[in-house]
Amino acid sequence: MSSLRFGRRVRAWATWALVAAGARRVLVAGGETSGAVVTALGVRTLSIGAPIAPGVTWARADGRAHGQEHTVDLALKSGNFGDTAIFTEAWSALA
Repeated sequence: MSSLRFGRRVRAWATWALVAAGARRVLVAGGETSGAVVTALGVRTLSIGAPIAPGVTWARADGRAHGQEHTVDLALKSGNFGDTAIFTEAWSALA
């Protein structure tokens, strides 16, 4: 396993741990990392929500991972969309 792939898996696991601890909003940057997070959270459905930037929206995700049901708001940002301001704009979109 490459160190890059290992790093994505660690970030995905860390996201699951945050959600298991009660986090209900997560912003994920990077297309492959977003996929790893969605897989780690066992996401079954995504409902598209408020736009943050062109090509990036919040989504309500329902999933089951490690025997635990959860609902979390995700912003999945690939590397090609949004600038560095997207991180603060994302939280403002849900305020």
